[in-house]
Amino acid sequence: MPIVGLGLHFLIALFFAVHALRNGRQMYWLLILFSFPVLGSLVYFVAEYLPASRLQRQGRIATRALQKTIDPGRDVREARRAFDLTPTAHNQMRLAAALLAAGQSDEAVQHYDACLRGPFAGDPEVILGAARANAAHGQPAAAIALLASLQTRQPGFRADEVALALGRAYAANNQQLKAGVEFESVVERFGSIDARVELALWAIANGKDDVAQRELKEIAHARKHMEKHTRDLHRELFRRLDGVTAPT
Repeated sequence: MPIVGLGLHFLIALFFAVHALRNGRQMYWLLILFSFPVLGSLVYFVAEYLPASRLQRQGRIATRALQKTIDPGRDVREARRAFDLTPTAHNQMRLAAALLAAGQSDEAVQHYDACLRGPFAGDPEVILGAARANAAHGQPAAAIALLASLQTRQPGFRADEVALALGRAYAANNQQLKAGVEFESVVERFGSIDARVELALWAIANGKDDVAQRELKEIAHARKHMEKHTRDLHRELFRRLDGVTAPT
């Protein structure tokens, strides 16, 4: 039995080591994981794996969605009040993010541009936010420049989200071949429902029937087994897909 337990611990450490390599984590994690497979795996799970997991992000998204339903202008009001009272770079980042979430992309772009000239110019959260704001404001070329740089310099930072955002920006900028490459890459690496829907939409729009049918089949299977709250989280995504695939 101890040998079986040791083998299990090693397999868990190996799983986290592969995750670390694929997501650009620091190489010292490999030393920690294989030198202390039990403790190292536990520390890696808490410090790196759990914060980046889609499950945790979905929980945060659901909480924010509920808050917006109850008081849709609350986040912007509080962020603007904090920035007016104390105009720090951190408070400006918070205001820019709140404006973007509220759909006020014009002002969000202005604040993100200011953040990109400040002390947090290299912060990946700021760069991703600025790219999303530019994309929402109809400036996909600016979004591409930011996202491509972020993807190159910090490949481990929210790799699935960055690649999806880059794919959407390429599509909006009519760089369809590059958009398809990004969507295919995310599906292959992460297999998320978001990536599959984006790839299916891209394939339908670009006449890639074999790719579209493959992804639509996978999406239909996933939707069949989804819990209601998960379907609700992806409501807008599925609305876009159903609008394209619904029979006329």
